[in-house]
Amino acid sequence: MSRVRIASVNVNGVRAATRRGMIEWLDAADVDVLALQEVRATADELRGVLPGWEFVNDEAMAKGRAGVAIGTRTPPIEVRRVLGPEPLDSAGRWIEADLEIGAERLTVVSAYVPTGEAETPRQDAKWAFLDAMEARMPVLAAACPLSLIMGDLNVGHRELDIRNWKGNVKKAGFLPRERAYFDRFLGEAGADITGADGSIGRGLGWVDVGRRFHGDIDGPYTWWSVRGHAFDNDTGWRIDYHLATPALADRVTRYEVPRAPSWSTRWSDHSPVVADYTVGD
Repeated sequence: MSRVRIASVNVNGVRAATRRGMIEWLDAADVDVLALQEVRATADELRGVLPGWEFVNDEAMAKGRAGVAIGTRTPPIEVRRVLGPEPLDSAGRWIEADLEIGAERLTVVSAYVPTGEAETPRQDAKWAFLDAMEARMPVLAAACPLSLIMGDLNVGHRELDIRNWKGNVKKAGFLPRERAYFDRFLGEAGADITGADGSIGRGLGWVDVGRRFHGDIDGPYTWWSVRGHAFDNDTGWRIDYHLATPALADRVTRYEVPRAPSWSTRWSDHSPVVADYTVGD
């Protein structure tokens, strides 16, 4: 088998990110598959600022908003851009690509879950997206045992995932109902799982690669507010994930959240999430 290095990052506008140092980071990181969120660019613009990659993307309906993409070195064998039934608005927020690596197939997803806002219509859109994601995950796993959902999922699953969790239990991103989705995503497959909100649902058996690799430690965080000195104090949130099927999670050999050395050297308000998988013949 060969090593496949897969990275995911919310770029907060790919054109701005490339001006600030993203290309230099990519050149040094030796990435094979790249999942991007909040691209805010057309397909032509994306290829123009990141030459040398084969990109598939999905743009948001509103110009300059959201947008997800997957970059590879060879074209995918199949691409899907629909997450759930109408009227779910997943445009610019979900794209799947099937890759052929040696004799094996790998399915990768770049996802950008809505931020939401507690007790507003924006949160209703987030609930609908998470519902569709929960329905889609078993289908993905059944179709391809080596599947990976990556991206800015806009939920801190556990208290370890947010430095100031006590101050955020009533805010979008750490609501008990949001966390309960992740309890089910990552709970034992087929088992009854009690969520953070007290609900009971069926476990899907996926694996949070970062938590498995790092264990029960604070973070490592992937996003920091622009307020105060959040980055300098490492008062962050871990909301960017690699969620893998069990078969793929067992093939992880390395996992890293490469944090910029200083606020001024960052090229996005999110850090990349990078993992090495053994895939192929």
